[in-house]
Amino acid sequence: MTTHAAHHHAHQHHDDARGFVEAVEIASTERGLRLTPLRREVLELVAGAGKPVKAYDLLDRLREKHGNAAPPTVYRALDFLLENGFIHKLESINAFVSCHHPAEAHQVPFLICDTCQCAQEVCDERVAELIEAQAKALGFRPQAQTLEVHGICRNCLES
Repeated sequence: MTTHAAHHHAHQHHDDARGFVEAVEIASTERGLRLTPLRREVLELVAGAGKPVKAYDLLDRLREKHGNAAPPTVYRALDFLLENGFIHKLESINAFVSCHHPAEAHQVPFLICDTCQCAQEVCDERVAELIEAQAKALGFRPQAQTLEVHGICRNCLES
């Protein structure tokens, strides 16, 4: 997906899980947030999944290591990561993905493949700005914004 540089913030994409976790650790320290060992572990699992991951899959992975991980524990960690913009929740498929730029708060649309379940962030803030402007013009004050576009990704179309 290409975007125009003039309409695009300069931000780093963290495609590797370790670099992403390090970026979140730095952002947490800068903001005075506590990235507990469990929060970090859940973050590593989301980042390492490579595609959207469901909460019960995260719970299963944690139980492989710890045996006694309880659902509320996982949900609390996910809530912390969501609230601080380190991960995104894809409501339509009830799954979580790591954020491409965890240091900044933003709303981004996602392209979700219905064949392989991969999700790609559309890193062009013009989309969110357009929705905000339309809402304002209609006298509507948005509280939250999640735009998810379903279809088939390039890899699945070519195979």
